[in-house]
Amino acid sequence: MTAQGCRQVVGWLAVGISTVVSCFWAFWGSIENFHEGWFYTSLLMNLAMMVVQYLSPMLFFMGLSLVSLRWPRLGGALHAATAAGAIWFFRGASWKVVFPFIGGPLAFLGACYVWGRPSPRRWAAAVVIGLPLVTLVVCGAEPALRVGSRLDDGYRGPRHLEANGVDLIWAPEGPGWPSHGVSWKEAGHRCRYLNEEGTALANSPQDIWRLPTVEEAVRSQCRGGENCAGLWDVVQMKASYKRKPDKESPLWDIHSKVIYWWTATEVNDQKAHIIVYNGQVHPRAKRGQPGYLGFRAVKSLIDGPSTESTKP
Repeated sequence: MTAQGCRQVVGWLAVGISTVVSCFWAFWGSIENFHEGWFYTSLLMNLAMMVVQYLSPMLFFMGLSLVSLRWPRLGGALHAATAAGAIWFFRGASWKVVFPFIGGPLAFLGACYVWGRPSPRRWAAAVVIGLPLVTLVVCGAEPALRVGSRLDDGYRGPRHLEANGVDLIWAPEGPGWPSHGVSWKEAGHRCRYLNEEGTALANSPQDIWRLPTVEEAVRSQCRGGENCAGLWDVVQMKASYKRKPDKESPLWDIHSKVIYWWTATEVNDQKAHIIVYNGQVHPRAKRGQPGYLGFRAVKSLIDGPSTESTKP
């Protein structure tokens, strides 16, 4: 093979690697954007969040690839700078992991762009741009349609749900159903002190409200205004549904960043089960309190407050 042929092969190798990386971030961004994002009431805010928080890695690598195709030396230098930045960012991790899996591949990719010459260049540019965008559309189509068709009746008060063997009142928006994250211990503490109406915390324990068990949470999940017929397998610790639940009324607030809830079911001294709006159940460290992990208190229907009754 001639030197020119070798440079073309190396150039296309660089294009292929860059495209795979961009496609991965397109896949991740499209999925995560509609899983944990897209909760604002403003379309512009949702779009801005999608671009900045979820699509920026894809756009970065696409832009880096295009610069490298047009100006190979500049592209190689930018790849080297990115490699150095990644090594610095992950400086707390093991060097044996950071360099061979992050810094080294980026530096190698930059060297391939410097020496390689993919031809025709316009085809290379089309691949670098086109395949990630196709990945973005294909992977994001179903989540976008699902999120766009979510049921939201706008009611954030106490909710009486009776279905699938569970009959409970779910707390109204407020201290018993916060829009921010809390630890498992704090969630249980708030439940104990929540007043009868579920609107404020009392000065002493009331012991009216509590966290739902994982089985109660699974059996109560809904979609499209109907119960999803969830079942909890205690042995396998796995939830199953006739229809996959979603983040919508009557249980979830589609405009809240909270996508996980604590349950009362403990795994051990360190972990408890959480439930995702899509019905999945996972163990989580009790001390964790990210902004998207909240709870919704429940109580039995005994002289409860006026509620909106729903029987999916």
